[in-house]
Amino acid sequence: MAMVLNYISLRYADKIDSPTLKSLVLSAQQEEHQKTQSYLRDSLNAMAIKMGQMQAQLLRLDSVGMRLAELAGMKPQEYLFNQNPGQGGTLSTQQLQDISFTEFNSQIQELARTLDDRTDKLDALDSLLMQDRLRKKFFPSAMPVEGKAYSSGFGLRIDPFSGKRHFHEGIDFIMPAGSPVLAAAGGVVVYSDYHPEYGNMIDVDHGNDFVSRYAHASKRLVKVGQVVVRGQKIAEVGSTGRSTGPHLHFEVRHRGSPQNPSRFLKMPG
Repeated sequence: MAMVLNYISLRYADKIDSPTLKSLVLSAQQEEHQKTQSYLRDSLNAMAIKMGQMQAQLLRLDSVGMRLAELAGMKPQEYLFNQNPGQGGTLSTQQLQDISFTEFNSQIQELARTLDDRTDKLDALDSLLMQDRLRKKFFPSAMPVEGKAYSSGFGLRIDPFSGKRHFHEGIDFIMPAGSPVLAAAGGVVVYSDYHPEYGNMIDVDHGNDFVSRYAHASKRLVKVGQVVVRGQKIAEVGSTGRSTGPHLHFEVRHRGSPQNPSRFLKMPG
């Protein structure tokens, strides 16, 4: 009936003389208008809710993006996540067309799906980079002393006591007695005691079968079972045990086998 009255009102609106019929036609038009307005309000409310969700997602993506840029070592000014990207171009010579409500809604839905996809991928990348950063923090790659001069490297050398060729399992850093000895990475102290050859010695387990060793210390400042962080002072340089003078003997062992510490001390992180 509403459709019939609506058709009549449009087709014969100027010819209707009956007040009753005019009233029915106006009532039908008002009802149809109200339904249209109600549909538009509901659609706009749904789109507003979706727009709010997308804005929240964009803020989260900005946060993840800035964190990823920081982890990757990028400069903040290279990726301004909190600013809109610049856009421009010439005016098209083709006839411009207004976007329809249906097309607009379709584009919002497509943009929402794209945001969900990008969020999942950035989260996965963020997790991988964070794991890599944590792995480096537990890798013995930080200098164990503040100086870099060393008196003996890793490998075969002439033993200072016997005068014979001997395999040196670490690096000897020349430092004054009492200088701080620093943990090369975070880990757990698994040995802190006096050794007949190494003197005051500390072993720190970094996980993944890696252990760093600090020997000939004058003083040990950590105990077995203690958790240490990268760069923490754990001892002081000395000349205890089988030593000719104040220095730090530093080793890196993987599954018990000595490794060349120089390979790890050159690692970034």
